[in-house]
Amino acid sequence: MARKGKPVPAEAPVPIKPDAVPPPEVITVRSRRVACDGVGGALGHPRVWLEMGDDAFVECGYCDRRFVLAAGSEGHESERLAPGVYEGSGGH
Repeated sequence: MARKGKPVPAEAPVPIKPDAVPPPEVITVRSRRVACDGVGGALGHPRVWLEMGDDAFVECGYCDRRFVLAAGSEGHESERLAPGVYEGSGGH
């Protein structure tokens, strides 16, 4: 004979906090204004310029790369250090 048990209540979904999911890539930069093209080529995306404002980081809306402002003075860096990243007002 089959037994009928009590129904098990469904568990509520656990909300995901934005900080709980790490970004796919973190890039330290010296400029509050950076551009990202997702490393370019077939795997890239259109180049977008991102502004940090008063924050210490900004994330790309296309590829979720996180650009973190380095401690110290702001300046320009070579693209060779982080392919697909263009810093400052001049860009490349």
